[in-house]
Amino acid sequence: MKPIAAAALALSMLNTAGAAEPEIRISRAASRPVQSAPAQNFTGTVQVEMLFTPDGGTRTSAGKVRFAPGARTAWHTHPLGQTLIVTEGVGRVQRWGGPVEEIRPGDVVRIPPHARHWHGAAPDSAMAHIAIQEAQDGKTVDWLEQVSEQDYQAKPRTDTPPSPSASAAQPSRAQQLLGDVAPKLAQLTDDVLFGDVWARPGLSPRDRSLVTVSALIAMNRPDQLRSHMALARQNGVTESELVEALTHLAFYAGWPNAVTAAGVARDVFKAPVQ
Repeated sequence: MKPIAAAALALSMLNTAGAAEPEIRISRAASRPVQSAPAQNFTGTVQVEMLFTPDGGTRTSAGKVRFAPGARTAWHTHPLGQTLIVTEGVGRVQRWGGPVEEIRPGDVVRIPPHARHWHGAAPDSAMAHIAIQEAQDGKTVDWLEQVSEQDYQAKPRTDTPPSPSASAAQPSRAQQLLGDVAPKLAQLTDDVLFGDVWARPGLSPRDRSLVTVSALIAMNRPDQLRSHMALARQNGVTESELVEALTHLAFYAGWPNAVTAAGVARDVFKAPVQ
């Protein structure tokens, strides 16, 4: 084969291989619908956001599930098991015949194939988790009867030793600011405000941060603004967006409020995003 022809053949093969390479796909946070879970399989208010579903040769799916206080699944099984990653609030999980276990953010629950179980929020706290499962013959779950109130209200087991990461966890900001003076207020801040209101699916954490920062600028609350600006950066609000918000509010909430907020922003921006 002549050199030129060989080179052309090699180039055509490279182009074909490149065309067959699958593309990276990004599912943006605001693009995924949030739906109410069906009442026949759940008790209480439960919102489900599917993060991804099986595609092509894959069989794995994952969803973000948010349970209002007292909400839970019915009893059910998974043909290939399930993994739960708790992200917010306080929840409960129970295998048939076993104790009710309390679960908290950072806990990972591995449920074996065909294990009859339920999971949901605690009676006085919302809970959110990411659920990951695989499909067998197109099916990921077999639903059974609802969880009785007696089973749900059973006292969760508390004799499980805490993990090293849990024992080393730092107290929340509310506990640091209020725990020694008003412990109940600190608990309500953690469990109700951040564990429930901030966990509602109607707004993303990023949008909630922007709303909260704007309100604190308008009310000229620099102490609270400081921590919420830091939280906003963690939730994806950029420094330029925070500056634009305080500049915009100067014309609606007053120039002194915006100047105070600018001073707070200067201090917050010096620290790295946690």
